[in-house]
Amino acid sequence: MTAGERADAVAQARVSRPFAVTHRDVLRITLPMTLAFLTTPLLGLTDIAVAGRLGEPAALAGLVVGALIFDFAFSTFNFIRSGTTGLTAQAFGAEDGMEMQAVFWRAVILALGIGAALILLEPVISVLGLLAIAPDAEVAAATRTYLFWRMFSAPFALLNYALLGYVLGRGQGSLGLVLQLVINGVNIGLSILFGYVLGGGIAGIALGTVSGEAIGAAIGLVVVMRGFPAGERPGRRRILDRAGFLRMIALNRDIMIRSFCLLGGYMLFTRLGASLGALTLAVNGVLLNLFMIGGYFLDGVATASEQLVGRAVGAFWRPAFDRAVKLTTLWALGLSGLLTLVFLLGGNGFVDLLTTDAAIRETARPYVGWAAVSVLAGALAFVMDGIYIGATWSRAMRDMMILSVVLFAVLAYALVPVLGNHGLWLAFNLFLSLRGATLLAALPSRRRRTFGCFGAA
Repeated sequence: MTAGERADAVAQARVSRPFAVTHRDVLRITLPMTLAFLTTPLLGLTDIAVAGRLGEPAALAGLVVGALIFDFAFSTFNFIRSGTTGLTAQAFGAEDGMEMQAVFWRAVILALGIGAALILLEPVISVLGLLAIAPDAEVAAATRTYLFWRMFSAPFALLNYALLGYVLGRGQGSLGLVLQLVINGVNIGLSILFGYVLGGGIAGIALGTVSGEAIGAAIGLVVVMRGFPAGERPGRRRILDRAGFLRMIALNRDIMIRSFCLLGGYMLFTRLGASLGALTLAVNGVLLNLFMIGGYFLDGVATASEQLVGRAVGAFWRPAFDRAVKLTTLWALGLSGLLTLVFLLGGNGFVDLLTTDAAIRETARPYVGWAAVSVLAGALAFVMDGIYIGATWSRAMRDMMILSVVLFAVLAYALVPVLGNHGLWLAFNLFLSLRGATLLAALPSRRRRTFGCFGAA
């Protein structure tokens, strides 16, 4: 029996649970989560604004450096959100309420364990981060203060990832938006109160963040647990099931490797930009904000694809899978095309808004088009990531990311010496396109392995 025949035999034994996927289903998750993702930058802006009013330049610099170190360490574990979404969506599609709760509690255990480890490792993270950035003594002291207090938010922040992943896996985008607004709103308010009004300084700003994450986690737990049907509560053995935990860990491991590779691609882009001079480095840093803004919108579509595809795989219903892939891809391409047009028309004004430096403004003009097109170039990659996470095809996603980063490095080192910064932006756009194209090329074979000849109408 061939591998394909074995897949068909397994598939034939499964029970399909038909459901339809519509544009409304896509927007029901995309719209609220796009709004939620767009509120995230407000946290950093608020902290910077508060620190800027303290009258201590070292405090502001220390916050910027400390937040950078924390975000680098913390982003390593943001897989908890996406991994929980995919597994929950599959259990939701299979109509297995007990497994949905088990997935949630496994994610909670993982989040609290990693969060506690981050607190214990804070001194090491602080030392390594300061060695890498090497600020002066006064800034380093402020950074250590910020990191010491901020790291206490790690368990709560990761728990909020688990909560968000669970509600999104159930398709509750509006609830996800409410939870994010509560966390971000309380975070902003308390950072202002503790850091500025009560005079807590940089430690107060960090404690505001800790308190916001803790309050958000408490509210989220109450809301989510109240929705658990009593008759579907899993026992301790089901929650601690070895196979279930190993599946979650393997999925999260692959997503983490994928995230590291993506970060490596961005670091290579920055490194090669720096090799072209400080002015080019500054210009690219400003222009990348166009891509990042587009990413907040595309993340909403990617989240919709995670839930709908995961549900289709759990329900073993290929028509819903195909429809989810088609609709989320169309929305991602349409939205990115609109954003690209907006950035092409208004990109120069956006650059002028971000910087008053005449040299940066003038140098950036020829590259605005590259930055605008990057949103469209990366659209397929965003939605394919969501599809692969929802289907829990994490190994294939990891492998395609590694391949894309290697090709990006080859292209960048070949094009930059010839075309300068234009060559760097061309390589970056090809990198984004390759990510989506390689995942799309691998999709038919992965779909065949998941559904066989069955799972279709």
